[in-house]
Amino acid sequence: MTKLAANGFLSIGSASLEYAWLAPQVADAPTIVMLHEGLGSVGLWGDFPQKLQQATGAGIFAYSRAGYGQSSPVALPRPLDYMHREALDVLPKVLDAIPFSRGLLLGHSDGGSIAAIYAGSHQDHRLQGIALIAPHFIVEDVSVISIAAIKATYETTDLRAKLARWHKDVDNAFYGWNGAWLDPKFRDWDISEYLAYVRVPVLVVQGSDDQYGTLRQVEIAQEECYCPVDPKIISDAGHSPHREAPGVTLDAIEQFARAALRDDQGLRGHAA
Repeated sequence: MTKLAANGFLSIGSASLEYAWLAPQVADAPTIVMLHEGLGSVGLWGDFPQKLQQATGAGIFAYSRAGYGQSSPVALPRPLDYMHREALDVLPKVLDAIPFSRGLLLGHSDGGSIAAIYAGSHQDHRLQGIALIAPHFIVEDVSVISIAAIKATYETTDLRAKLARWHKDVDNAFYGWNGAWLDPKFRDWDISEYLAYVRVPVLVVQGSDDQYGTLRQVEIAQEECYCPVDPKIISDAGHSPHREAPGVTLDAIEQFARAALRDDQGLRGHAA
């Protein structure tokens, strides 16, 4: 099994990807791979990876996709199928380069969509479940309205300076994401077809007040998936329930992880 330092960079193709690795509490525990949101990075997960590791005992691997955090920048504009490219081309290489013999994908927003595409396109025997926080399967009006609004906020307030704390090329991170979502052709983006091919349990965590998506996203997962789908709607939370309601969100993911990983003794060393 690959050994990793606690922090470093992975060379994937021509990109250098920043990562953080929290080793499991026991040697043969599973790994949870964290896929960040459209403006996220390793650092923007905050202390949630540590809390997740403490709650589950699993190894936790988080990385910044190209264009984010301290990872290599990307050419702009991003192609409109950038999430497909991440799921089909980049993520398989990442999983092969890290200690991932079995475990879960945990994705937030764009990261949730990438996890869904991966699970629906790869019959990966190592993958035992996907936990999706505020994923997008289609583009909704509320998504476009909110993403247009945040562009104005980025260009007229201190949001750019705040995000610059987390991204070495903040314009590359912001406009790569924002520009794709606001392209009129992106309104046809739809990944629901992948859901019918997911063969592992799915958790969907959705804030009731999500400004970037509605409960329709949860309904699509329930309608399209043939595998078990566990919806968790968190009241009074928006697009980032792991920040806005961390306790409830962590409990939901921990319970899902225990159930999904109960085969082969699941999360060993921890009470079921």
